[in-house]
Amino acid sequence: MATNKQIHLVSRPKGEASVDNFRLVEAPVPALREGQVLVRHHFLSLDPYMRGRMNDSKSYAAPQALDDVMIGGTVGEVVESRHEGFKPGDQVIGMGGWQQYSVVDPSHAGMLRKVDTSHVPLSAYLGAVGMPGVTAWYGLVKICEPKAGETVVVSAAAGAVGSVVGQLAKIAGCRAVGVAGGPAKCEHVVRDLGFDACIDYKAGQLERELATACAKGIDVYFDNVGGPTLDAVLPLTHVHARIVVCGMISQYSATEPYALKNLRWVLVNRIRMQGMIVFDWKARYGEAVAALGAYFAEGKLKYRVDVVEGLEHTPAALNKLFDGSNQGKLIVKVSDEPA
Repeated sequence: MATNKQIHLVSRPKGEASVDNFRLVEAPVPALREGQVLVRHHFLSLDPYMRGRMNDSKSYAAPQALDDVMIGGTVGEVVESRHEGFKPGDQVIGMGGWQQYSVVDPSHAGMLRKVDTSHVPLSAYLGAVGMPGVTAWYGLVKICEPKAGETVVVSAAAGAVGSVVGQLAKIAGCRAVGVAGGPAKCEHVVRDLGFDACIDYKAGQLERELATACAKGIDVYFDNVGGPTLDAVLPLTHVHARIVVCGMISQYSATEPYALKNLRWVLVNRIRMQGMIVFDWKARYGEAVAALGAYFAEGKLKYRVDVVEGLEHTPAALNKLFDGSNQGKLIVKVSDEPA
């Protein structure tokens, strides 16, 4: 019987998550029952929502259970199957968690899906053509409905979601302005991803530089961070601007909540502001993946991955999402398969 290395959450963080909140354990891989498949994970995804799931508090999803495998999206291959719809060698995406193997019952909706790697690398299904890309597609295209000539601003612009938002904005004929941390990220956003401008919030001139880059105002804001960046955007919005609140990276590890100062602009400019969780759109997931995959195949959608080697390094790598040290979509290489 094969041994499965897993990472469990064993205590709830106060502020930033620490490696002490996790434990590496080994468990046997159970024998398959009828209708199940065994998946060997090649890569697992690290995403900001994971920090929120570690808290034992009310949210849009149940808290991560203690002393159990940490939740997370994975891509890999079927190595054994007792399900007629899957065979060994199938490339798949699922929510296998922080472990080497997972046993899955694909009859449950959304648990496992086959992917085509002939034109899209397997790792991209955790990023630009996966959950982050789907988040960007629905949040921008379906909720914000950008029109050619409008100005779209996105925070965390070099990240997995933000990088796709800006590229989709350009495809729609909009002006794309990013906010990112550090000159290297801003250069990548403009040079490689095709944004029109990118503001380095770490330079300490966010409000002034954002006002300069968006001198004609902001029509759409895709918010991944909340906090001071949202405050800086609000006074620059046009009447009937649209804001989608996708993430609150600046707040996930905060011990004190940030108090918005410019909320009155939601009233003054009659802003349509909506929270967005990608799982609310799961019935139309295939539509988004098809659109994103086509853009990728046509060379219109670029992505960059930041690969961490080894399952055991997953807990330490998670905070790269919050200190800004990740360079693109953050994933962990669980097996020796190429990215």
